[in-house]
Amino acid sequence: MNDFHRIRRLPPYVFAHIDPIKAKLRASGVDIIDLGMGNPDMPTPQHIVDKLKETVKDPRTHRYSSSKGIPGLRKAQASYYGRRFGVKVNPDTQVVATLGSKEGFANMAAAITAPGDVVLVPNPTYPIHSFGFIMSGGVVRSMPAEPDENFMRSLDRAVRHSIPKPIALILNYPANPTAYTATLDFYKEVVKFCKEHDIFILSDLAYAEIYFDEDVPPSVLEVPGAIDITVEFTSMSKTYSMPGWRVGFAVGNEKLISALARVKSYLDYGAFTPIQVAAATALNGDDKVIEEVRNIYRSRRDVMVESFARAGWNIPAPKATMFAWTPIPDQFAHMGSLEFAKLLIQETGVGVAPGVGFGEYGDQYVRLALVENEQRIRQAARNIKKFLAGQPSHGNVVPITATK
Repeated sequence: MNDFHRIRRLPPYVFAHIDPIKAKLRASGVDIIDLGMGNPDMPTPQHIVDKLKETVKDPRTHRYSSSKGIPGLRKAQASYYGRRFGVKVNPDTQVVATLGSKEGFANMAAAITAPGDVVLVPNPTYPIHSFGFIMSGGVVRSMPAEPDENFMRSLDRAVRHSIPKPIALILNYPANPTAYTATLDFYKEVVKFCKEHDIFILSDLAYAEIYFDEDVPPSVLEVPGAIDITVEFTSMSKTYSMPGWRVGFAVGNEKLISALARVKSYLDYGAFTPIQVAAATALNGDDKVIEEVRNIYRSRRDVMVESFARAGWNIPAPKATMFAWTPIPDQFAHMGSLEFAKLLIQETGVGVAPGVGFGEYGDQYVRLALVENEQRIRQAARNIKKFLAGQPSHGNVVPITATK
């Protein structure tokens, strides 16, 4: 397999080092509290499930669907953008339904990237933001993840010193894994710069509805003229607790959307039609379900911050997303994030995501996902408290070295 060109460009999967440890511990009877993967644990709202069940009974929905999404779903997404952001888009030419935002990003990269093209990507960031372009033959130049003055200075420097000139800039706010959020003023600066330098903007807005204070995350498409150079990706996975349904969207510039739709037309027939119908029902329904999901994540965040602080590990409170991004405790900083994550799960039964899996600049951090209930989060904190106090084994946690 090492002979394959695209495979050679991919690094080893970080979680491949942790998953066998996790499996071995589970096999020995250890209760793993897994805060590593951002896999929502809440059930999909019942009215969405009911619409799926109703629609699947119609045999006409069992045939091939449309790779760009059925008209009703694209109209529902366009309506959402109008209500939520005040952005008017044409559902026929400016919206494509994707198999989750991850697939959308990867296929957009395939659609627009020539070998050697430079793309500006935050570091650390969600892996597909980089590796979608790497697999398509592009070259990634790292940008700061935080949306501040240093970001703009780095953006200017990257454009002046990159040969060839970058074709695209990736934005991701609220950010995975860092939970950084951006303001509309920041987006205005970025759009102005990118229009002046003929650079596309690809924005990942998967966590638009998971926020915890009065600063409601904006869309970059709210900036006048942004749609001339921008496509934004959203997902229903977190907003509606629909991760396994694989429904997302690309919205924005007609030229880019057309390119994505053309690539997808060769690769898939879209999601199963009943799933698309149910997704349209979700988007057209009461926003109360979104508020309920948001409130659960907010409550879990508060419990994590409070209980981990009492355990001796101070977790910065995220303003948005379903993640906390936190430095490794000082006494373990020398280990780096992967070795610390391995040690932590062996000694406490608590799984976290190593920051290095999101880029080399994340190696002094780990990401904790709010995907366990409050009781389990408190239990994780108790396990960690004993560990930090110097007790390597406790409760029903058995050190992996003791297993067979």
